[in-house]
Amino acid sequence: MVTLQFVPYHEIEDLGSARRVKKLIDIVKQNKIVLLQGRLKKEEETDLISIAMEEFGDKFKGIELAVINPKNNDATGLKKARNNFFRFLLGNRQGLTIIGPANIVTEIKKDPNKIELYTKEAKKRKKK
Repeated sequence: MVTLQFVPYHEIEDLGSARRVKKLIDIVKQNKIVLLQGRLKKEEETDLISIAMEEFGDKFKGIELAVINPKNNDATGLKKARNNFFRFLLGNRQGLTIIGPANIVTEIKKDPNKIELYTKEAKKRKKK
């Protein structure tokens, strides 16, 4: 079974970078795929990957991360100014970030019209 967990931007916006990354890693450690409203800063994406590799240890296969950011390339004049104003107000809330453990998420393909998330079921751990 694949589990998706939606994280609204308001749950992470007041956190510092380190706590934001830790919160997301904790969710991924539970073999869940995170659907984060908005996006992380580039430094946070880098920290997420490096910290995840340290925390997961030898059995870690990595994480898959993709950012979908809607862009309105055909906007002109007033529409473009309005988009810039909302981007200023909303900050990193626009778009969607997908983060998942590589043992479940095998590939993420994206194009302007769709996203394809390929998964496989994680092996269950044997109970002792």
